[in-house]
Amino acid sequence: MKSIFIAGCGYIGRRVARLAGASGFKTACLVRSTERGGELEQLGFRTIVASLDDPAGIPMLEAAAGGVLLYCVPPPGGGLFDTRARNLCAGLALPAPPAKIVYLSATSVYSETNGGVVTEASPTAPASAMGKRRLDAEAVFREFGAAHGAAVVILRISGIYGPGRLPLMQISQGQPLLREEESGSSNRIHADDLAQVCLAAAEKGLDGDIFNVSDGHPGSMTSYFNAAADALGMPRQPQVTLEEARRAMSPLMFSYVSESRVVDNTRMLERLGIRLRCPTLAEGLPASVQASLRS
Repeated sequence: MKSIFIAGCGYIGRRVARLAGASGFKTACLVRSTERGGELEQLGFRTIVASLDDPAGIPMLEAAAGGVLLYCVPPPGGGLFDTRARNLCAGLALPAPPAKIVYLSATSVYSETNGGVVTEASPTAPASAMGKRRLDAEAVFREFGAAHGAAVVILRISGIYGPGRLPLMQISQGQPLLREEESGSSNRIHADDLAQVCLAAAEKGLDGDIFNVSDGHPGSMTSYFNAAADALGMPRQPQVTLEEARRAMSPLMFSYVSESRVVDNTRMLERLGIRLRCPTLAEGLPASVQASLRS
């Protein structure tokens, strides 16, 4: 029986778990909270509760042996290294390691392109500390795979949106946006589409594969927030200049709005056979709002 071990079974991991179960995978999950673990157990998934910030508290992860490890855990909040990925790999020192690792990385690993197109072959020289931590984790998993005979597949993911993952707080608080004319290209993927990409990578991805994950319809961060406000029936946020944004925004938010690139998703669509359910915001935002209202 096919098996998948989802480390970090939260917003995306839970969606993948449902798809994997429906596709005949034996599914197990690693989460950091007992409450989340109980919810997943009730859904029928074997669950391990442990924090990857505490190496001593990570059990031997036999549930990952011989199957697919889907790693969805974000890096820690500081530094240039992903200590969580390193701690997990130390816990995978098994007689039978995973056969395949699928790591959910981010497009922030790419160099700044000032709106240019990035493919999977584009240079990786991230400007942000978060991008550097993501790139470190990619290297960690590649090193583990080479040492233990596990195939490693990297998913470089654009901004995620979906039910419960809309910028409601920023809109309701009227946080400033970069002026439209100064806001460069950014990229997104709907959560349900990302989940199907994850499962396709688990089934079809080969060692060394890298896939950009995006809906292929880039637009500025400002236009996305405006469209989200319209879909939610809320007032649009005020807009400021780049210099004003530098002073008013958090460093993380400023890095999001100031970087500009167009992500090419051709390899994802063709090699993984993906048919997007929400190829544009016109489909994705109304569906996300309606689903949020029903939940």
